[in-house]
Amino acid sequence: MLNPVHLRTMVEVVDAGSFAAAARTLGYTASAVSQQISAFERAVGVELFERGAHSIRPTAAALFIAERGGELLAAFDGFEQEVQALVTGRRGRIRLGTFPTASARVVPHAVARLTRERPEAEIRLDEAEPDDVLPLVLAGDLDVALVYAYDLVPRTWPEDLTVLPLLDEALLVLLPDGHPAARHQTVRPDDLRDARWISSRDGTAGSTCLTRLCAAGGFTPRITFRSNDYGVVQALVRAGVGVALVPALGYEPQDGAQARPLRGTALRRHVSAVHRTANTNPLLRDALDAVVAACALVEGEYLTRA
Repeated sequence: MLNPVHLRTMVEVVDAGSFAAAARTLGYTASAVSQQISAFERAVGVELFERGAHSIRPTAAALFIAERGGELLAAFDGFEQEVQALVTGRRGRIRLGTFPTASARVVPHAVARLTRERPEAEIRLDEAEPDDVLPLVLAGDLDVALVYAYDLVPRTWPEDLTVLPLLDEALLVLLPDGHPAARHQTVRPDDLRDARWISSRDGTAGSTCLTRLCAAGGFTPRITFRSNDYGVVQALVRAGVGVALVPALGYEPQDGAQARPLRGTALRRHVSAVHRTANTNPLLRDALDAVVAACALVEGEYLTRA
């Protein structure tokens, strides 16, 4: 088995022309260089230098090995640098899971920061609801995922995950322009007991939260339209076909609709980042820092509307 340390020493001896000169370059003693060359000769099974009283001369085998060995050492150095870049997080891959409103509001800021700080890193995105991304995080298919939970729909996270709280969003009532409830600065759910509601898909946390909120007010919401796309929900509100309950990140001010905070309750949707506690990806810390910074930007841009 060829020793790469001995190979590097031999290449340096050929370039320097003597054991002593190579020793000075490598930081060894001349005796140590001589011992390494002897060991390398035994490994390859051929004499590499003709030794004189005051000089050495490389053999044809030594010249061949030095030429090819120099190429191998250069490739190895490049490989070593790539490994070091991977270990330190300068290169590598980070896989991020996210849900739609975070994809639109948070992720662009986070990806922009990561790209600036780690331009050689590969960033992969996977968009889905929390129940769909959590198994991917636990299986190691995603490094980190943005998830949410509503106050009226509490949930627990698996013990293998570390949870980093990011944002607390107010829940807003969207009303068409001209709706009587829009005359007030805040809205009670009971004020909308006769309204037609636009909600997310049945069984989602948002839909369940709406049902439980209205139940606390003594009525069942009359849900006539459903969509998990808050852009669609808001378009339906602007069209005057119903009202809706949306988190602050899902609201975009536009003509035709008004947003009002709830009166008498401080319901929130809580956004967090989750990752396996045992995850050793060097880029994970950078990704989490980027997400935290992105949320700070988003908090000033969107959440102050509530």
